Amino acid sequence: MNEVIKKREVLTLEEVARYLRLPKDTIVRQAAQGAIPGRQIEDTWRFLKAAIDDWLRSYDSRTLLLQQAGALADDESLPSLRKKIYATRKRPEVANGRRS
Repeated sequence: MNEVIKKREVLTLEEVARYLRLPKDTIVRQAAQGAIPGRQIEDTWRFLKAAIDDWLRSYDSRTLLLQQAGALADDESLPSLRKKIYATRKRPEVANGRRS
């Protein structure tokens, strides 16, 4: 994996901020937390444009979870499955008038 990276493909903090249309301090904070792909070299940050583009196209785990939430809501087998789960646990589905 010995690729030649063109100079234009490595972006500075200012270039990434301009590209993403975000304040520089937001970029630094997110990059330091690992949310945005980048490398800190002493006091400067460098970003691969391809990595930024890939990051923009990807979904974070929260978005994926929200997309999947309710995916089984219309599944007709859920009520019987829930009853079997509670029966196996030897617990009632409703305790003190409230669903558990």
